[in-house]
Amino acid sequence: MVKRLLILLLILGVTPLSAQKAKKEEENKMQWFKDAKLGIFIHWGLYAVNGIDESWSFFNGYISHPDYLKQTNGFTASNYDAERWVKLIKNSGAKYSVITSKHHDGFALWDSKYGSFNAVKSAAAKKDVLTPFVGQLRKNGLKVGIYYSLPDWSYDDYTHFKRDSLRYKIAEEPKRWQKFLEYYQGQLKELSDNYNPDLYWFDGDWEHNSEEWQAPKVRKMLLDRNPNTILNSRLREEGDYATPEQGMPITRPESKYWELCITMNNSWGFQKNDHDYKTTDQIIGIFSDVIGNGGNMLLDIGPKADGTIPEEQVEILEGLGRWTNKHKEAIYGTIAGIPKEHYYGATTLSKDRKILYLFVKGNPGGEVVLRGLKNNINRIWVVGNGTKLSHQVVGKVYWSHYPGIKYIKVPEYVLDENMTVIAVLLDGEVDLYREDGAVIESN
Repeated sequence: MVKRLLILLLILGVTPLSAQKAKKEEENKMQWFKDAKLGIFIHWGLYAVNGIDESWSFFNGYISHPDYLKQTNGFTASNYDAERWVKLIKNSGAKYSVITSKHHDGFALWDSKYGSFNAVKSAAAKKDVLTPFVGQLRKNGLKVGIYYSLPDWSYDDYTHFKRDSLRYKIAEEPKRWQKFLEYYQGQLKELSDNYNPDLYWFDGDWEHNSEEWQAPKVRKMLLDRNPNTILNSRLREEGDYATPEQGMPITRPESKYWELCITMNNSWGFQKNDHDYKTTDQIIGIFSDVIGNGGNMLLDIGPKADGTIPEEQVEILEGLGRWTNKHKEAIYGTIAGIPKEHYYGATTLSKDRKILYLFVKGNPGGEVVLRGLKNNINRIWVVGNGTKLSHQVVGKVYWSHYPGIKYIKVPEYVLDENMTVIAVLLDGEVDLYREDGAVIESN
């Protein structure tokens, strides 16, 4: 996004100095997101009643639309406790949370003046469930993220309805499309005015192009209200950061700012038959890979229709919270680590690039290895308990600039139950030997 902005400014004849200022402003706006590392995603809506796929279950024909809508009778939110939700989220180590204010099915969690398909007017809950949650996030110092679906498959004047059913084409009925634009942009203005989100998480932009969505207009509208708000990449070309989904990128994403959104099991919303949960170790492993590559992880929970969070999800959040609290110095405010050929695992760096954090999975058998590190090491300790560790340099000879291999001794008694983190204080900014290997001969 920053690169595109700079190119646009140059095309418009803006001076390099002004372009630099714009870049700096963009970096300042994104800094909290870059430092946050962990967010909690919440998919909550009608689909939790029967435990079926959110919106897609009727779109793909697994259930009829009328039967899908009957779930309004079971969406009670009778045990919903926003304060408890946010306490759990905060204790997990998350710095922000994103909640589905409205998914593709069009069901809104707040009392929208646009239409009546919401938790107040058409569900058994008979109450606004979004406002208390946002209030608790603010009260607890967490950033507020609002998920909003651009498509609304239940709205009569939206183009798409089901996979095999199109209501109309824009070119043939432009007035209907204009009515929908006023509807969805009106809802966004409500969200902006009522909650002033720190982040908008758009979804579903694939069904229309940027011009049809009026994406630039929407971005301007939201930024006019709050110049510091952040938009994800799913408003066509108008986003600030990339959002890969489910699959951890194999190579480091090109985007300066990115976020992996991932489920705890195989479902976004609550599904009573999905017990295929990732272990806490697996989630911590994915998280360490994400932050080691300079990204954030947005970990999803799916509350039940009554507002309770499944125990399996609570346990994962609590386990994650124990680990993040212990290792916070290696997580928050750090930057991406070193390439994996230097250390076979995830790493992060302090912002001054003088402390290298090594994430150690399992029992390394007494030592871990750093390759091609040109720096001298001033001190090594175990993050969270301060135990000082020793190291040995092997393969360094006086007449070669090859730095040798550094073996760090890791006794079993310092190992964390999930993943151990080791801090390596260097004698300056991290400096890596990146040359191709060559035969070393000695006569």
